[in-house]
Amino acid sequence: MDHKKFIGTGVAIVTPFRNDGSIDFKSLGKLLEHVIKGGVNYIVALGTTGESVTLSRDEKKAVVSFVTDTVCGRVPVVVGIGGNNTQEILDSINHNDLSNVDAILSVAPYYNKPSQEGFFLHFKAIAEICPLPVILYNVPGRTGSNMTADTTVRLAKEFRNIVAIKEASGNLGQVMGIVKNKPRNFLVISGDDALTLPIISLGGSGTISVIANACPKTFSDMVNHALKGSFDKAAVLNYKLYDLMNALFEEGNPSGVKAALEILKVSPNNLRLPLVRVTDGLHKKIETLLKSI
Repeated sequence: MDHKKFIGTGVAIVTPFRNDGSIDFKSLGKLLEHVIKGGVNYIVALGTTGESVTLSRDEKKAVVSFVTDTVCGRVPVVVGIGGNNTQEILDSINHNDLSNVDAILSVAPYYNKPSQEGFFLHFKAIAEICPLPVILYNVPGRTGSNMTADTTVRLAKEFRNIVAIKEASGNLGQVMGIVKNKPRNFLVISGDDALTLPIISLGGSGTISVIANACPKTFSDMVNHALKGSFDKAAVLNYKLYDLMNALFEEGNPSGVKAALEILKVSPNNLRLPLVRVTDGLHKKIETLLKSI
């Protein structure tokens, strides 16, 4: 397994929609060019930021096909395949064309609130049938339950194709517990833009970012400086983006970053319910912050 593909800046791309709610593939293509030219290391499609839970099965297949065709091997592509129904995930892995995909990102089960053994057996089932590397995704703020450092390390040690975790617990102590005890090649990836710099300083390998949709070059440069140990240079860029990082999440994700992408004339500001556009006040704040950057 080539773990190095997923070091650096991954970008969790939005799914642009037209005014009628259909997928805007022209804008999706524009977004992909924007982030690739900005220097991101890999693309993550059908994540939370991509509003994947609102997409039909056919729409998901269309997005994956379009992304892989457009990227055309220039950077690796990761696809989100996760949920709270283990068998459904296994069926999705078995029945989707993943031939041009480099890894899957699989979120910890939400709503069910499984025990740590439940987490382990869920990801064990995925790892045993998945032909690709698996990146775990722990985000208790969304799922309602936390996968502990011990469970993450257990999975990393027992399954060679579980290569990384996108860790978004916000708990730096938990991050250190993973970094301290993980196998050498297992990657700890920040799932929180604002904590990317400290997580890299603790031994993390990069990030899967939201703000990189809007500011791919500045954010990627920050990550690259940090990975090289140039933390002074990284800090300058981190604090340049810091207020915008927070603003993008002020009224939910991807509402904030879709407003930013509209301001940048990359893609339209349309979302699918239950998500809605940010308020006018926050939109103006995001615009002001983008201008300052």
